[in-house]
Amino acid sequence: MFDLGAGTQMLILFFVFLVLRLPVAFSLGLSALYAMWTLGFGLDLVGDLITAGITKFSLLAIPFFILAGTLMGSLGIAERMIRFFRVLIGSLPGGMGVVGTVVCLFWGAVSGSGPASVAAIGPLIIKGMEEDGYSRAFAAGLVCTGAALSIVIPPSIGLVIYGVIAETSISELFIAAIIPGFFMGLLMLATLPFAKKSGAPAGAPSLDRLMPMPDAELGYGQRVMKAFISSFWGLMTPVVILGGIYSGAFTPTEAALVATVYALAVGGLVYRTLTFDGLYRSLSDAAASSAVVMLVVAYASLFGWVVTVDDVIGQYSQALLGLSHNEWVILAVIMLVILVAGMFMDAVTIMFICLPIFLPVARELGWDPVWFGIVVMINLAIGLFTPPVGINLYVAANVTRLPLERVAQGAVPFLLTALLGLVIVAAFPQMSQFLVEVLR
Repeated sequence: MFDLGAGTQMLILFFVFLVLRLPVAFSLGLSALYAMWTLGFGLDLVGDLITAGITKFSLLAIPFFILAGTLMGSLGIAERMIRFFRVLIGSLPGGMGVVGTVVCLFWGAVSGSGPASVAAIGPLIIKGMEEDGYSRAFAAGLVCTGAALSIVIPPSIGLVIYGVIAETSISELFIAAIIPGFFMGLLMLATLPFAKKSGAPAGAPSLDRLMPMPDAELGYGQRVMKAFISSFWGLMTPVVILGGIYSGAFTPTEAALVATVYALAVGGLVYRTLTFDGLYRSLSDAAASSAVVMLVVAYASLFGWVVTVDDVIGQYSQALLGLSHNEWVILAVIMLVILVAGMFMDAVTIMFICLPIFLPVARELGWDPVWFGIVVMINLAIGLFTPPVGINLYVAANVTRLPLERVAQGAVPFLLTALLGLVIVAAFPQMSQFLVEVLR
């Protein structure tokens, strides 16, 4: 009889818990505790391991970026930016499809959560696209895709976590993600002409009622300038964050705190929308979202410790390297595993489970860890809207009241172009490395 090691038993037990619908964090913790008991280690190590796992300076970026995104939503900063994009590109071919793509990518990058972005801005974008002649299923597919791919665009919580796990410069990851992130966005826009547009449903509210065009009586140039002035301080947010990081004024972790203070300053001093009630709600929402992520990080530290002690990394990485002498075959297998995992779990959990196994393989093959991180992030994003069980699909189905099959069908065109984009970014590492080399 084949004797399974404690680490392998832990992996199996983890997936059993997921099937039983136990929360991901507790699935990680309980399976890790079982493996520690099997290995003969006392539970007195648990506290020290959890503390060591979460007391990392870089991880402070997570709650502060989440809080910054929450504040931008509650203080009206995001609304002004959406209206600016509506004025700037709403009249272009593709109409609300273009607006929806830009808004989803931008808002998702700020909020840090694909499913949360679908729930927050999905209803407005989907209704607007439907009134512009797109099918509801296609609109839902666009929102799913944009909210998912936004985790590639900096500032990205996913890249922060990858940098911590891979011990790679987070600043370089942010820089490297710029070109691939916008490239994936352009592929989304290239998908729009293939959508079958029809007339707006009879008796339906007008597009302007759903997303009013500000100052419609003015000329285009005047409207753009007025909307730009109104949203200027909000549009400056990524400039302040990324500019400060790339200029060396502050680290990515410090940038998260700067983003939070900046949002408070803009809301309180410029737009004057800051209230005690709004601040309390923002802090509560951000604390709840951060707690979920950090609980996964805490229990994942136990999981990772068992993976190391039982040499699961060595066993599986050697097995992976033994599959083929062709590094592209190995990369394809890694991407397939991450893609399938992304259909069932969130990106944070997948990174803590898979990266300790895959990173040694990447190092053995001499792959650039920054390039590998960008490829992994794109792959994780695609998993969020891959039929039949991508997490974003479920959220969009709930928002639109459509069957999951219809939403998945609407997402298929974007899935195909996203997979093409993944292949291109993987095949041409220069896309990820160019800006890093220029700014070094």
